[in-house]
Amino acid sequence: MSGPTVSAAHAAAAGGWVISPVRIPAADGGKPPAAVGPSTDLSACQALREAHELELWGNLDRCPTLAEALEYWRGTGYEERRLYLARAAGEPAGLCSVTLPLRENTATAGIDILVDPAHRRRGLGRALLDYAEAVARGRGRTSLDGFHEVPLERVGPGTDMLPARSGAGALPLSDPGTAFAAAAGYGLEQVERSSRLDVPVARELLDRLGDEAATSAGDYAVVRWHDACPEEYVAGYAALKTRMSTDVPMAGLDWEREEWDPARVRDEEAAWGRSGVQTVVAAAKHRQTGRLVAYTVLNWRPGVPGSITQQDTLVAGGHRGHRLGMLVKVANLRQAQERWPSVRSVLTWNASENQHMLSINIALGFKPAGYEGEWQKRLG
Repeated sequence: MSGPTVSAAHAAAAGGWVISPVRIPAADGGKPPAAVGPSTDLSACQALREAHELELWGNLDRCPTLAEALEYWRGTGYEERRLYLARAAGEPAGLCSVTLPLRENTATAGIDILVDPAHRRRGLGRALLDYAEAVARGRGRTSLDGFHEVPLERVGPGTDMLPARSGAGALPLSDPGTAFAAAAGYGLEQVERSSRLDVPVARELLDRLGDEAATSAGDYAVVRWHDACPEEYVAGYAALKTRMSTDVPMAGLDWEREEWDPARVRDEEAAWGRSGVQTVVAAAKHRQTGRLVAYTVLNWRPGVPGSITQQDTLVAGGHRGHRLGMLVKVANLRQAQERWPSVRSVLTWNASENQHMLSINIALGFKPAGYEGEWQKRLG
């Protein structure tokens, strides 16, 4: 791949930092990541990430495990992923990463920057950003995107806020991530609300919400699976995942439709399995046509046994208004609680403008936990 420009490399050198690619061990005969072993630099990046999550949230519920990180940074046939570590006097000081879609959205790149607290306010963050942007430019990318999270307690009454361009949601101007992104020329396109649900959810609540949804969903049946989609449904599941890439609110983000087929579904399932991630899926099948028209996914990681994360939830257009979102969410929470009895919380994210899905989550008992800003910068 193309490296950073000379100016970006000089900026890093001028500050006394050395920024270098992280070597990711290749997969070995289908062995799980733990059996292959991470690189020293990847372990250093993981330590930086975990320290950041503990500083921000006080827990690792949102943090990928080392096994997940190893699998993720190997990339796929659909996305190239590059990770870089900054060292100061030989010690890890920060990291940056660039993700490069390969099938669709080939004008875009995902950018992430993280600086160790002991090395902040010295220009390292900007040096890492310059480095990552140079990599993206070298690959012909003209639209860069990134995100950062803000815990709820950092947004108090009277806080000066930066509104999202979507018209819904805002982030505090005093937050370091907000200030950094805005100063670097990124625009706040969208704000998502993160929410947390205490588990187990009372059976009486799930029964009531499930029964109420079922009264509007007589033309639909719920199907469930763990980890791997049954062969009879995989083509329909892929079609729904294609719709997921464009049907959810995207504000002004430069994002094209992703094309999913059964092979891509199996690739994702295999990657999750190799990293130790387990999944439960609940979908709604239209009785008349036999097609899947809605689905929702929950993920559990053995390294974080007390928490699960909400992945996609979608109801296809033409089948909305039958309470299918609530129907599949209730069904999936039930099977999640049965499969993973150690779980004590569920984390989910919703675009601030997606009031319908937010209302479903609120009815289930989700409480606000924080905000996530989605940023974009178009290169000239």
